[in-house]
Amino acid sequence: MNYFEFKNVSFGYEKPLFTNLSFSLKQGEKLAILGESGSGKSTILKLIAGFNELKQGEIFLDNENISKIPAYKRNIGFLFQDYALFPHLNVLENVMFGIKDKDKKQIALDILNSLDIKNLFNSYPKTLSGGQQQRVALARCIAQKPKLLLLDEPFCALDANLRSSVRTFVLDFLNNLNLTCIMVTHDLADVNAFKSSVLKLSCNN
Repeated sequence: MNYFEFKNVSFGYEKPLFTNLSFSLKQGEKLAILGESGSGKSTILKLIAGFNELKQGEIFLDNENISKIPAYKRNIGFLFQDYALFPHLNVLENVMFGIKDKDKKQIALDILNSLDIKNLFNSYPKTLSGGQQQRVALARCIAQKPKLLLLDEPFCALDANLRSSVRTFVLDFLNNLNLTCIMVTHDLADVNAFKSSVLKLSCNN
């Protein structure tokens, strides 16, 4: 049985981006979406997350039709290209944001430790390197125990020297968690490190 299903979805703005697009994932499976600019890669993530309204087709997650469920109720983690950290909160506060458990501070510290950035708990985003910001953003996503994790060009903001080491660390971490993930990328090195299946889009889907 499929854990996630993107079923017969058609979507566009001034013109169609894709028509009757379908794909599915089993729990713990990973998918990389490759495609040129304008092919609708990031739009697929926004539809899954609930940031864009789905008008044709259906989306299922963990045996539930989430097509009409508001974004904040879908329990989906979204790692943005710019990481979207709260600048007025320190690292620990960023990761604690959205955790509902009573022991949320310890949960956040444990996740920071697993990502090898526990020593940064009292730092603010503007003082962090790109790689450190990316790990904090990932920690915040993981802390909310998402049913599905969406990654939108997660390494594109890093310089070439840093990209390889951070990519390897983060993707190994996600593989160990066995999270169901969908990643949008234009870099085949991301796909190889992610050890995922691939969906290729073009501008005439």
